[in-house]
Amino acid sequence: MNPELTREIQRRRTFAIISHPDAGKTTLTEKLLLYGGAVQLAGSVRSRRNQRATSSDWMKLEQERGISVSSTVLQFEYQGHVVNLLDTPGHRDFSEDTYRVLTAVDSVVMVIDAGKGIEERTRKLFEICRMRHIPIFTYINKMDRPAKDPLALVDELENVLGIHAFPVTWPLGDGPDFRGVYDRVTQQLHLFESVAKGSNRAMVEVTGATDPRIADMIHPDRYGTWLEQLDLLAGAGAEFDVARIHQGELTPVFFGSAMNNFGVQLLLEYFVRHGMPPRPRPSSQGLIEPDAPEFSGFVFKVQANMNPNHRDSLAFIRVCSGIFEKDMVVPNPRDGRPLRLAYPQRLFGQERESVERAYAGDIVGLVSHGGFRIGDTFATAPGLRYHEIPRFAPEVFAFLHNPTPSKYKQFREGLDQLLAEGVIQVFQIDHGASRVPLLGAVGQLQFDVVRYRLESEYGAESRLETAPYHEVRWVDPAVDVSKLAGAYLGTNVTLAKDIAEAPVLLFPDAWSVAYFQEKHEGVVLHTMSPLDQAAT
Repeated sequence: MNPELTREIQRRRTFAIISHPDAGKTTLTEKLLLYGGAVQLAGSVRSRRNQRATSSDWMKLEQERGISVSSTVLQFEYQGHVVNLLDTPGHRDFSEDTYRVLTAVDSVVMVIDAGKGIEERTRKLFEICRMRHIPIFTYINKMDRPAKDPLALVDELENVLGIHAFPVTWPLGDGPDFRGVYDRVTQQLHLFESVAKGSNRAMVEVTGATDPRIADMIHPDRYGTWLEQLDLLAGAGAEFDVARIHQGELTPVFFGSAMNNFGVQLLLEYFVRHGMPPRPRPSSQGLIEPDAPEFSGFVFKVQANMNPNHRDSLAFIRVCSGIFEKDMVVPNPRDGRPLRLAYPQRLFGQERESVERAYAGDIVGLVSHGGFRIGDTFATAPGLRYHEIPRFAPEVFAFLHNPTPSKYKQFREGLDQLLAEGVIQVFQIDHGASRVPLLGAVGQLQFDVVRYRLESEYGAESRLETAPYHEVRWVDPAVDVSKLAGAYLGTNVTLAKDIAEAPVLLFPDAWSVAYFQEKHEGVVLHTMSPLDQAAT
């Protein structure tokens, strides 16, 4: 047993923030960085008066629209712990990118709008976390606005999501009357005062629940109700149980306002103390413990042009076991030849710094120049593979044309790099008269981002032509595809190949899928690539 390795692993906390769009996810990200000492002045997604971009939203498109469409890796130290924070896209069209990020974390923070409660996107992301047994910390945000009754919000968590909830903090008031939160574990009331519209840490005064001044802060009737709620919670008999949190059975709940920095520090303090350290990972060689001596990790994200001056791609690797060291040599995941992992970097938004060592739980960026793919495993142990990364079936399809032949090189280079990122999927139609790529995406916004980035980062214009497909099915490897090539497949049903040369069938609608299967009973179809099924 390596004492240094064990110590460093226990210090790691790697997590993502998930939420429905507009619940305040990116704002909370920025405020966690503020309290973690990673930034001195918090930017705001909602206010662009100063054109101060958040540290996590680095892409110009994100800054213009005030949304997150890419995941970002941020690392900082807090109270002796190394915190790896992965910001995720909020828009549903980028759910595939969010899912990939969730394969690389050990915990999540779920942000809920106090005025709206559980929303559709929150519920879907929660189900992914439940499927992967990821511990969840809940932050009920926007208490500075009119909010639902806090007891109703906790009840909604338990009934709608089916998880036990333990309110660690309890809000004193809401909207303009929101004054602070009561820590039920330490039995201390934290009274807040906003500073510089949330760009600096909030002023905090710690007192008790029966401080006579509280009656002057909120209406006496509301104060009495608040004390009754605290008694009701105390009588419920629930306990703050770290083991149940780590098992994903119990979510600790925190109330606050990320915009005003209320309750953010308490969330961060509890998370670093009680969040899940790096966990064992299933692999082709069984369960791999984080303190195993052999280094291993997998690529969960590839990002091109984080710095346009570099014109390179960065492959983000989640270290799963052992110690990563700069310039270490591992087998290439595709051909087995020795591969030197040079120029490892730690990311903070667009900023980079060189990494000499990293431990299980850390995220390392490697300059790839297009050579690394999402899902690649790097390991010193021969033959070790992680099967963590599935692909979602696209729901919208379009042909992407290059209207400027003189810019073909830029068009092709840009598209190849974006395909390596997994932003979209590409298909090639068999016997197609042209080599115009057919793109598949989960949502239309993905096409908008591809076109935007082709022009802004590579100087290549593009034209989108809607394709008549809405369903894709992968053909089972045991099927003789040559027999399908000359057969009648159905109206507007087309045989194609994906980026891995696996045969697929493209359908205009679900009815066409059912009709095909009725007429071709012996042809087994899959909703995802057979190569990806081990990842689910």
